[in-house]
Amino acid sequence: MADEVLFEFLHMEIVGHVYKVAEKNDQDDCVSKLESLGYRVGQSLAERFTRDCSRFKDELDTMKFICKEFWTSVYKKQIDNLRTNHQGVYVLQDNKFKFLTQMSSGKQYMEEAPKYLALPCGMIRGALSNLGINCLVTAEVSAMPACKFQIQIQRQ
Repeated sequence: MADEVLFEFLHMEIVGHVYKVAEKNDQDDCVSKLESLGYRVGQSLAERFTRDCSRFKDELDTMKFICKEFWTSVYKKQIDNLRTNHQGVYVLQDNKFKFLTQMSSGKQYMEEAPKYLALPCGMIRGALSNLGINCLVTAEVSAMPACKFQIQIQRQ
């Protein structure tokens, strides 16, 4: 329980610090910094979580790992829904995303929500990169605290 609170506090402080330091600069730069930080964290976590696992047989198995094992280890719950079009696009839906539940009391925070999703997007991208999948990850919030992470696989 204490670890969850510390992780949530750390996430909020990282986002606050990046935006505070860059108030004069472009806000897109803040999202990029947070995503890059998340990318490195995701790579490290994927390496740690898969240390004793055998290789995944396909993309879908890797996505299931992200939805079940990875998400549970980081956010203490599984992804609520995984959808795919079987053409390299996956959508992960979390109906009660931990970092949005505190802000979900009103619509006035809807514009603040995306900056708290840059780090998790980077974590997903970093974890998948470590597992051999090059992708682009974007997040969308239509009704708080639910959010969707869209993963588009980059084919060579």
